[in-house]
Amino acid sequence: MTGIQALERIAPGLPMVPGKVERCEFEYRRHGTQTLIAAFDVATGKVEGVIGNTRTEKDFARFLRNVLSRAAPNTRWDIVCDNLDIHRSESVVRLVARDCGLNGKLGIKGKSGVLTSKATREAFLRQPDHRIIFHFTPKHASWLNQIEIWFSILARKLLRRGNFATKKELRTKIEQFIAYFNATMAKPFRWTMDAKPLTA
Repeated sequence: MTGIQALERIAPGLPMVPGKVERCEFEYRRHGTQTLIAAFDVATGKVEGVIGNTRTEKDFARFLRNVLSRAAPNTRWDIVCDNLDIHRSESVVRLVARDCGLNGKLGIKGKSGVLTSKATREAFLRQPDHRIIFHFTPKHASWLNQIEIWFSILARKLLRRGNFATKKELRTKIEQFIAYFNATMAKPFRWTMDAKPLTA
């Protein structure tokens, strides 16, 4: 989730009174943005996230390494991502190859082997015989990824009406919200929509 703005309202909001909803000041000072890289555990409903200034392939690989390191070395992973370039980057391929014990040569980015192109890197990450398997949502359908549902919860419960004087305050509030969510609200999401077959 990129571009989370640290907005400080210029005037305090008006509280809720009988017959009127709470009103939020529309003018604000902007103190910069933060990026949240997060994962949603579909079995427990818990969220793990890291907030920073950037969202690079190194940032995502570092986050993924931390998530993978918290489980037993033989744990099988099914990771659902959208089609963002950093999800199919050289750093992620090297991390998966190392964690899966694949010692073969991966090639040179843009020239040879598994690292030749995005398509070859994605094919490598999708291989079902690996211990860590990536599943990519169809293009324009990232909403199928359950972390997107959680991002909506974060936006509604914290960000939309938030008042953050600094980027540090925004980061702290998001970290506190993740901890609160995991302690009190975390549960697996249940799809309630009945699937209907697509017809031509």
